[in-house]
Amino acid sequence: MKFSQAMESPELKQPELYINRELSLLAFNRRVLEQAKDENTPLLERLRFLCISSSNLDEFFEIRVAGLIQKAAMASVQAGPDNMSPTEALGQISVQAHELVDEQYRVLNDVLLPALEQEGIRFVKRQDWDKVQAAWVKDYYEHELLPILSPIGLDPAHPFPRILNKSLNFIVSLKGKDAFGRTSGMAIVQAPRALPRLIRLPEECRSSVNDFVFLSSIIHAHVDDLFPGMKVQGCYQFRVTRNSDLFVDEEEVDDLLRAVEGELPSRRYGEEVRLEVADNCPPEVSQFLLDQFELTGNDLYTVNGPVNLNRLMSLPDKVDRSDLTFPAFTPGLSSRLSMANNIFQTIRKGDLLLHHPFESFVPVIDFLKQAAADPKVLAIKQTLYRTGPDSAVVDALVQAARAGKEVTVVVELRARFDEEANIALANRLQEAGAHVVYGVVGYKTHAKMILVVRREEEKLRHYVHLGTGNYHSRTARLYTDYGLLTCDPQLGEDVHKLFLQLTSLGRSSKLGKILQSPFTLHTGMLERIERETENARKGKPARIIAKMNAVVEQNIIRALYIASQAGVEIDLIIRGICCLRPGVPGVSENIRVRSIIGRFLEHTRVFYFLNDGKEEIFGSSADWMERNLYNRVETCFPVEDKKVRERMIRELKYYLEDNMQAWELQSDGNYVRTTPGEREPLSAQLKLLEEMGKGD
Repeated sequence: MKFSQAMESPELKQPELYINRELSLLAFNRRVLEQAKDENTPLLERLRFLCISSSNLDEFFEIRVAGLIQKAAMASVQAGPDNMSPTEALGQISVQAHELVDEQYRVLNDVLLPALEQEGIRFVKRQDWDKVQAAWVKDYYEHELLPILSPIGLDPAHPFPRILNKSLNFIVSLKGKDAFGRTSGMAIVQAPRALPRLIRLPEECRSSVNDFVFLSSIIHAHVDDLFPGMKVQGCYQFRVTRNSDLFVDEEEVDDLLRAVEGELPSRRYGEEVRLEVADNCPPEVSQFLLDQFELTGNDLYTVNGPVNLNRLMSLPDKVDRSDLTFPAFTPGLSSRLSMANNIFQTIRKGDLLLHHPFESFVPVIDFLKQAAADPKVLAIKQTLYRTGPDSAVVDALVQAARAGKEVTVVVELRARFDEEANIALANRLQEAGAHVVYGVVGYKTHAKMILVVRREEEKLRHYVHLGTGNYHSRTARLYTDYGLLTCDPQLGEDVHKLFLQLTSLGRSSKLGKILQSPFTLHTGMLERIERETENARKGKPARIIAKMNAVVEQNIIRALYIASQAGVEIDLIIRGICCLRPGVPGVSENIRVRSIIGRFLEHTRVFYFLNDGKEEIFGSSADWMERNLYNRVETCFPVEDKKVRERMIRELKYYLEDNMQAWELQSDGNYVRTTPGEREPLSAQLKLLEEMGKGD
């Protein structure tokens, strides 16, 4: 049977061979939460992992659940390869998300808070305030809180207010009449967004330097003062999560920047998708809130603690306890770069691979700064997806534009939750004289590339940076990503053609080495999987290793199933979503899937093919998802320098041998954490930190 025919085989379309995308994403958040329980992880970092799992869940509801709700409301029966309808998926999500939230608060209350208290880090509860503390809280309330609070009594003249997405609010039940004789019985108090949620007690009224009170506790303690002459019968925290996906009809707009800018305010007041309330809130009050937001009981999450766990993320920065955080590290710098005065000369001697955060992001900044200052550089072109408002990358581009270089920047305005920052940097670049475009209508520009055009000995040479992650200095210390610096003529020509494609009109040019979405990346991956499959059928060794964030696209999954059936050995290192089911007899016995969850967020995308001994390895900006392969502009670039290729293969093996931070996906869809057992303990991230610190 031909490969293309096998792809259409009914047996490979059986729903039980595919894991639901949304449920797989929830499983990832459970793995993140497990880090909060790991006693080998420093205590304040465990608190961070708890907050990350909560923040991830927020985005899950804002985007994924919101989208399913819209589909269910339109009576959509469209199902993915797992054959689960939107309504069925929402039902299972509700069950699993409720279990996850319950576990988050159990970990907070039973594990982390007692451990923090043992370390002298306390959240002092209202019932435990002594007279001095209570007096200080009252003073703080009167001078910092009261002047900016606006309680809203609910009556025909004061309808239920619009509640900001994910904001902290209180619903207050009242008895009695106010000064005008009104007896509404209910009021809403919205916590000021300008004030911190965690407040350190001053020296004169604390037993430890790290005694804190919650802003919510202060409001609770003095809520009676907001309703003089009335009796407060109850005060309960709540928070609503809204649909936060922006809708911009790109076929109908003339100016994408203005359209995105105009849509940003609507994100704060999208359709409601989840309600969180304190667990002491009476059922009738919870039902009142559900009615106001037009939600059902399945959308209600009662929590034993702060309704926004994310606010605890600020604690590690407020507490000077380096013994409770990961050890500080300085990203490494290879000897080739540390000794270099001219980065262009260094690149000409051979390709440079940067592995962040183990290696410094500074060479990327230096590449741009030197290009901006070098009189031989004529032009700089760059894509920006996520960069940050105070960016050295943007500073260098502004400097280059002011120096008279031809600077072209493709800014992706629709980088989710970074739209506002990207609009600001686009305006700044334009003011400096750079050419700013917003990519291609209908396709997000997700490719990560820089092109520097330099005149050398009467000819132009292209210098290129291609990456798997964003040009963001902060995330470069938190996310693992590869960056390749090269002056390979064909790669330079390919990147040049890609920028022409993004900034002008016309048909796409054929590229020599780079695979590109939405044109050749998908087919290029399928062809290479098929090649390994044919080699296995001929009795040759065949091997695929792929590391990325997500595997969802069903044609890729089917191709991997066929490859496994032919005998190809396949290892997938997938941080988050994996819809492929490994270890199914007769289908995926030769496929192993693992997820690495550690100090850094694994973000590198690397694809390795044995190719009958002529090994191929690629870095990419794309995951194997429909959106990356069909609806975005992405790059997948070959790594051909022998030393660089060997290094990437060696580092992939670290991830395959990791037995400290790895989770292995089972055929039933569950993940099991690996343990060293009798083997030498190995953490890929710790190993890379040790190696990069030594240079080369």
